Amino acid sequence: MPKYLIEREIPGAGKLTPAELLGISQKSCGVLEEMGPQIQWVESFVTEDKIYCIYIAPNEDMVQEHAQKGGFPANRISEIKSMIDPTTAEG
Repeated sequence: MPKYLIEREIPGAGKLTPAELLGISQKSCGVLEEMGPQIQWVESFVTEDKIYCIYIAPNEDMVQEHAQKGGFPANRISEIKSMIDPTTAEG
């Protein structure tokens, strides 16, 4: 199943409190539960003004639907075509 990188522009994201991050996470998980097991949240990375999320989903439309239902921005959704890391250099 495809993986997607979602870029969410959230000014001040890096200053969100643990309680605010908890609330956002709970909202996201609640929407995912409603949508069913075909879409999964893998992890997210919080930077100063953005949150980057990795999701597994059958298509981009489902990722967009999750964002709309949760009230989250999804400024850019990119399908991950492959992954590399330092072990890739070992051939």
